[in-house]
Amino acid sequence: MSIEHTEKILLAHGGGGRLTTSLIENAILPKFQNPELAQLADSADIKLDASEVLFTTDSFVVKPLFFNGGDIGKLAICGTVNDLAVAGAKPVALSLSLIIEEGFEFDTLEKILASASQTARQADVPIVTGDTKVVEKGAADGIFINTAGIGTKYKQTNLSFDRILPGDRIIINGNIGDHGMTIMSQREGIKFKSRLKSDCAPLADLTRTILETGADVKFMRDPTRGGVAATTNEVAQSAGCNIELIETALPIDSSVRAAADMLGFDLLNIANEGKVVVIASEASADKVVNAMQQHPLGKDAAIIGSIADRDDDPIVELLTTIGGRRIVQMPYGRELPRIC
Repeated sequence: MSIEHTEKILLAHGGGGRLTTSLIENAILPKFQNPELAQLADSADIKLDASEVLFTTDSFVVKPLFFNGGDIGKLAICGTVNDLAVAGAKPVALSLSLIIEEGFEFDTLEKILASASQTARQADVPIVTGDTKVVEKGAADGIFINTAGIGTKYKQTNLSFDRILPGDRIIINGNIGDHGMTIMSQREGIKFKSRLKSDCAPLADLTRTILETGADVKFMRDPTRGGVAATTNEVAQSAGCNIELIETALPIDSSVRAAADMLGFDLLNIANEGKVVVIASEASADKVVNAMQQHPLGKDAAIIGSIADRDDDPIVELLTTIGGRRIVQMPYGRELPRIC
């Protein structure tokens, strides 16, 4: 076996020499072929026809690397695509950078790159630039991925906390907690009667569909780390309004609920990777829900609450199944590390 065809990543693969060139040309470029990436320039040359360009970046350190419904490659593409999508933008180009631990299996790297490539095609966005670094064994847990993305903002889109008013409705496109509980069940080796599956998915087509209805959409956010609890608390604080969530309206898979009960987690705090929280005017709420339900990623869409009165110290309350109220706190932030 020649040194260019090792089964594991070597430190030399990140050294900028012959092995680096081999890694890029044989393992990475074939997965993401497009004219911009093929130039292998220091910067990608992207032509944009828009007056407003959005730019975002995120890093992914999930453990385990492969989970039911996805893997770190798919997650890295979905995460950045979704950050652009919920801001009202069409994703037009991504970067993908790898930090790989010495000794990482080449076959595993190939699977992750193939998954990232397939997800990028599904989201209809090219990966036009990237970087690869190799660190010593023990300096990373297998592989970390950073993605960045640019998108062009849809015309006539006006999404901001400032537009949120009492009476607006809070909508979500489906079951909550699927991603976080899937990761936790695999991490803990717990098997349930029905296998849990992450909701990891690119949301750009769904958000475009919602915006094209002409509904009065005021705000969108993907409830990832911290889940619906973190997203709604952020909205309450930024908009200066109390929020009421309705427990009986929350779409939750029965197996996910059972897993959360067994492990002692509040599903409102659990990460999602294929969900979008939309705030729309009362008059437009049904139009948004109907549009979501016609889309494959929104068949379980529901109105889960509303914006209540203005308050100098706003809170999020859950109207419970038995008719009580409990305050939904901003999560502390350490319940589920390495979740995305």
